[in-house]
Amino acid sequence: MTADIHPTAIVHPRATIAGDCVIGPYSVIGEHVTIGNNCKLHSHVIIDGHTQLGSHNEIYPFSSIGLRSQDLKWKGGITRTQIGSHNIIREFASIHSATGDNDATVIGSNNVMLAYSHVAHDCQLGSHIIMSNSATLGGHVIVEDHAVISGCAAVHQFCRIGTMAIIGGCSKVVQDVPPFMLADGNPAETRTVNKIGLERNGVSVEAQEALKKCYKLLFREGLTIAIVLAKIENEVPLLPEVKHLIQFIRSSERGISK
Repeated sequence: MTADIHPTAIVHPRATIAGDCVIGPYSVIGEHVTIGNNCKLHSHVIIDGHTQLGSHNEIYPFSSIGLRSQDLKWKGGITRTQIGSHNIIREFASIHSATGDNDATVIGSNNVMLAYSHVAHDCQLGSHIIMSNSATLGGHVIVEDHAVISGCAAVHQFCRIGTMAIIGGCSKVVQDVPPFMLADGNPAETRTVNKIGLERNGVSVEAQEALKKCYKLLFREGLTIAIVLAKIENEVPLLPEVKHLIQFIRSSERGISK
């Protein structure tokens, strides 16, 4: 089945549009764009650059995907944007291509990006992420699976957001937010374990209790990170969630939001 392309849409003849796609009025699709099966673009969507979308993505009006990085270090070359499947991208969202030649901005699958959300150059996003209205990611941000970034929150470049973490609305994130935690404030501080997120994602009661112990050691004892991690390894059951938390903190370059 051929794509359903509105007569007012401008689709470059060398763009690759799979069957069953819907391209709405006044949308613009560039030469090097590939769009997978059953994607739906509402009106006024712009997709350009070397951009690849998987299947079953739905993109709402006035979103722009794959345009050139805003990074002033951009020197040309082929920069890419890669997006998985079953994503919802709402009105006026913007996703920029990478900065360096052959680099890519990457977004996984089953994400929800609400109106005016922004993903800057070279970001690496996993799957099942929610970015609420006007949530903003600076360049080179890493967001792990099942994270939630609330409305008007801003994440500084090169920060990481751990799996199942949640960032409160209007927060300013300047350091890594550990997995399974709730961070809030300006600048953001880790406030508690993301209990609701853990429950919704089916994390066991045993793991939840272990993560609560980790939180108390990390954020209530006033100890150095090295000492805390040693105590966690000795005093807390080393469940997969605990191991991931330890690895995340050990690999932090910007430090964690405390």
